[in-house]
Amino acid sequence: MNAKPEPAVLPLDVERIRADFPLLSRTVHGKPLIYFDSANTSQKPLSVIEAVDRHYRQHNANVARAVHTLGEEATASYEGARDAIARFINASSRDEVILTSGTTQAINLVAYSYALPRLKPGDAILTTVMEHHANIVPWQLVAERTGATVKAAPIDANGDLILERFFEMLTPEVKLACVGHVSNVLGTVNPIREIARECRKRGIPLLVDGSQAAPHRRIDVQALGCDFYAITGHKMLAPTGTGALWARREHLMAMPPFFGGGEMIREVRFEGTVFADPPHRFEAGTPNIAGFAGMAAAIGYIEDLGYDRLKAYEQDLLAYATSAVENLPGVRIFGRAKEKEPVISFLIEGAHANDMATLLDLQGVAVRSGHHCAHPLMHFFGVPATLRASLAFYNTKAEVDGFIEAIGKVRKLLL
Repeated sequence: MNAKPEPAVLPLDVERIRADFPLLSRTVHGKPLIYFDSANTSQKPLSVIEAVDRHYRQHNANVARAVHTLGEEATASYEGARDAIARFINASSRDEVILTSGTTQAINLVAYSYALPRLKPGDAILTTVMEHHANIVPWQLVAERTGATVKAAPIDANGDLILERFFEMLTPEVKLACVGHVSNVLGTVNPIREIARECRKRGIPLLVDGSQAAPHRRIDVQALGCDFYAITGHKMLAPTGTGALWARREHLMAMPPFFGGGEMIREVRFEGTVFADPPHRFEAGTPNIAGFAGMAAAIGYIEDLGYDRLKAYEQDLLAYATSAVENLPGVRIFGRAKEKEPVISFLIEGAHANDMATLLDLQGVAVRSGHHCAHPLMHFFGVPATLRASLAFYNTKAEVDGFIEAIGKVRKLLL
């Protein structure tokens, strides 16, 4: 019997989608906004904005502290976000999901609660040259306190991780490996399943920074095979100050709390405190309740559109934009990995990145300039900064054309 053909991926109605994002309709310096900085923070759809507004208008109360109606509603909303995130990343249990302010807090939690008690002089943490500072600095801090070291695996000129070198560096002294799923500068997609498989062979836990992956691709932590996975809400349509850490249950049960305070305890006595079970033992204090209402709405928005449709559209847009940037005179593109998400980092010969970004802003174009919290990567390429255009499913080819036209105007002013 012949297999049934795969159903066609329905195209996105981008103009309808853009109508869901109020900020995309504004002007900057009298020009229609072209927002190409989604890797920094994404724009928010009305459903997310309304979820936050609805919380404060109708359900504002603290979580897990009251039996009155508002308290129960706030708690249900907050815990509903945990359920949404668990579904979103395919966690085997909601209790494996710790709600955080973002990836930075999530990685620091692992650094201080998991790594710090286990490291000793002579041990090492392995990361890569392409990492965001959030996946470098916490490891340096705990290494300084324990006598351990931080090692960085190299990349090639295209921005691909040199896998054989990474695997060679997984030596017995390495007690934790930490890799970004997608580079925030290059768009490079790292082969996490393969990396996780090699780490497991050696008994080395793997942490994955998923900040730049979650907005663009389906995440399945069970299939990936890692030990820790961190995501940030504000890069995937959700409010700032939201995110999550997923970790294997056995790790969470063995980890002491990182923060102390209310709501992370079972009983407090001066003779000693009994902590709550994970995940709540890692969630001290009052959380960003309204923000997580928004994060649940953001996940719903992405799920309704469907990752297959998003990916097909964004990859087509990336190809179109890359071709357009390549044709610019004197351009140097950083990052030509075999697989990448919609990020283009580049420089124009003779023009400083910050000058370009400032003048592009006067044309209504928002791009990021600078080191992108990736100093080691800038050192690798021998530059102090790049321009970065990062795209999302709410961007259009017409905007790419406008972006290229704006660069042409800016070049005439600078060169």
